[in-house]
Amino acid sequence: MPPLPEALTKPPGRPPAKDMVWIPGGTFTMGSDHHYAEEAPAHSVTVDGFWMDKYLVTNAQFQKFVKATGHVTLAERPANPDHYPGAKTELLQPSSCVFVKPDRPVDKGSHYNWWAYIAGANWRHPEGPGSTIKGRENHPVVHVAYEDVAAYAQWIGKDIPTEAEWEFAAWGGRENAEFAWGDELHPNGKMMANTWQGEFPWQNLKTDGYEGTSPVGVFPPNGYGLYDIIGNTWEWTADWYQEHNQIKQDACCGERVNPRGGNLEASYDPQTPEIKIPRKVIKGGSFLCAPSYCRRYRPPARMAQPVDTSTCHLSFRLIVRPSTP
Repeated sequence: MPPLPEALTKPPGRPPAKDMVWIPGGTFTMGSDHHYAEEAPAHSVTVDGFWMDKYLVTNAQFQKFVKATGHVTLAERPANPDHYPGAKTELLQPSSCVFVKPDRPVDKGSHYNWWAYIAGANWRHPEGPGSTIKGRENHPVVHVAYEDVAAYAQWIGKDIPTEAEWEFAAWGGRENAEFAWGDELHPNGKMMANTWQGEFPWQNLKTDGYEGTSPVGVFPPNGYGLYDIIGNTWEWTADWYQEHNQIKQDACCGERVNPRGGNLEASYDPQTPEIKIPRKVIKGGSFLCAPSYCRRYRPPARMAQPVDTSTCHLSFRLIVRPSTP
């Protein structure tokens, strides 16, 4: 990334809230031409400076929000049958997606071999009924759908980052590397993020010390002082999902831009045209990303997440954009 004038790199005053760091903004190469197809094409994007949470939002923080507002998450409410015509009654119960580790090698061509839609799974009960967040107060909150994240952001007075803002921040001032910290996944054997070691999905060697989520701040921060920006949990962004090629075509005057918000219609899954559930971009990978299956523990990596779906490996962090004079 080209160096910025000192006036742009200096924070515009004090942080707006505890545990926020200044991301100076600048021009960078977004996406990648060398990995998954949805990351291409690599293209130049400029973002303005902003403040960002050092840490993922934790169970303790989310619990304060729920106590203050009475918010009931999407996973804790029964689904509206009008939105899912023909769905089985048991699938309309309050539920969420939970990773269930097989006890032997399975066909990796079907994610149903390790994902289960479990009634009673939610942020309070991450693995389903009988599980608890007791002792995990400092772990990232999970099983939050996009509307839950938006409600939390409104309550606390912050914003959800765009994909471009998130990706710029994830690099930590670095660029042209394989990973956010350099070209080695485990430099000198050091675990840099909470990811999967072993043969996914049945063998977790836990070399990094964790089977599932880890407390926030355990692994080294990036160059901007952001913890768990890679691994631990995926993170919601504000952008509707669409291919980078499509974003480029939508831009005016041939300029390559990442429009805040994106295109709602383009976010629908073309493989299921009869189901009009929009999708947002999620970033960062999680404790389930493995070299043997999902190498998405890199800043350019991205996935499309339906806004009506929460999982055990998806959380968020927020930003504050400086007010314009």
